[in-house]
Amino acid sequence: MSENTLMFPPIEPYRQGTLEVDATHTLYWEECGNPAGQPVLFLHGGPGGGTSPMHRRFFDPSHYRIVLFDQRGAGKSTPLGEYRHNTTALLIEDIEKIRVMLGIQEWLVFGGSWGSTLALAYGEEFPERCLGFVLRGIFLCTRAEVDWFVNGMNHFYPEVHQRFSDAIPHSERGNLLQAYVKRLFCDEPEIYKEAARNWSRYEGSCLFLEPQAQAIEDFESDEVSLGIGRLEAHYMLNGAFMDEDQLIKNIHKIRHLPAVIVQGRYDVICPPLSAYRLHQAWPGAILHMVGDAGHAAMEPGIAKELVRATEQFKLHRKFL
Repeated sequence: MSENTLMFPPIEPYRQGTLEVDATHTLYWEECGNPAGQPVLFLHGGPGGGTSPMHRRFFDPSHYRIVLFDQRGAGKSTPLGEYRHNTTALLIEDIEKIRVMLGIQEWLVFGGSWGSTLALAYGEEFPERCLGFVLRGIFLCTRAEVDWFVNGMNHFYPEVHQRFSDAIPHSERGNLLQAYVKRLFCDEPEIYKEAARNWSRYEGSCLFLEPQAQAIEDFESDEVSLGIGRLEAHYMLNGAFMDEDQLIKNIHKIRHLPAVIVQGRYDVICPPLSAYRLHQAWPGAILHMVGDAGHAAMEPGIAKELVRATEQFKLHRKFL
């Protein structure tokens, strides 16, 4: 890796495929890097965000056996945007099916935003399968965090929230989440696709400390917005199918494992309080609060800390 770059060079998978996990869902998966290397699992955000070639670049490909997959309803997994038969428990089962299929005993677990939620939930269910965690933009899917996402971001992005709200008739704006759910889960493509674009644009407009036009455009595309819009609303409506604050209450199950938490100080989508609460419950974890960053993994300061974390897990045996 060059000193002038934040991440490792682009790489291509050495193996990829699909895995049918039930009668509805088929997952896309891939492996990159060193086939004999230290296994690491990448968990994407959203829910519904999917993986991208950029996600391979947080890891030294000479050292890591990098496993990525698109969760149910996301990315190249089919059907895109399918929220039925889609719960946190089923996603955890999917992770285990992939691990067993690939013959992996233990792996480092890397996840950002919703990926941090799923990483914690998976680790608390299968701590014996985890070497440690690299977590970014912490989201615990509590009621307060969901309310913040749907309503609270108005305090920082009032014009963006106004556009999000204006897509809903005035009579339904008292409960924007329910109003969007009504449209996102209907059977009319014209209605649910428009609702998904509005939802996804709302998030994409708030990702970076300085909004990025390309990110907003990407989030507005049908390929991205359908997964993000439908699945984020689905999981938020149902509290990620967990008890309130379950991830903090069960942190004792993984507290003995090493972890690095990377959080943007000005993350409006997943404010720093959640990362701080997680660190308080898990004092052995290392918390990096990046002072000049928002939510996105590709914020320079965040990308730098994420790569530094994967290098620490590679180089220092105390992390393993």
